[in-house]
Amino acid sequence: MSQDAKTTKDLIEVLEDGRKGFAEGADKLKALDRPDLAAIFERHAQERQQFSSQLETMAAAYGDDIDEDGSVAAAVHRGWMTLKDAISGSDPDGVLSAAVQGEDHAVEKYEKALDADISADLRTTVSAQLADITRARDEVKTQLDAAS
Repeated sequence: MSQDAKTTKDLIEVLEDGRKGFAEGADKLKALDRPDLAAIFERHAQERQQFSSQLETMAAAYGDDIDEDGSVAAAVHRGWMTLKDAISGSDPDGVLSAAVQGEDHAVEKYEKALDADISADLRTTVSAQLADITRARDEVKTQLDAAS
């Protein structure tokens, strides 16, 4: 497997995990009567889906078939999010905090990808997606700080 294929596969897993996490968080926030926060989470879930599709299209152009199942680490994160909700009484702060942790993980994975020996096209895409993921994380952190 080429470095581009490996990197793309890893990032698609991270994106799928983020999509699922944001979608689950949006559902929880709706149930907590926080449609304002749920809308933010829904927007970020859609963004993660778009990023994943973009990487899948790039991989297909190179002849790579990328499986988009969620990673084990993110399954642990989703489990942690559920546990965090149980501990915090399912309050919005718990959901926001879990999302920040998940986005911190995504930023780390993207930074690691940029350290790898990947093609110029993939590097450009990864760099642009990282900027958007960092902005999303910062937006969620701002909401968490405002709620605290």
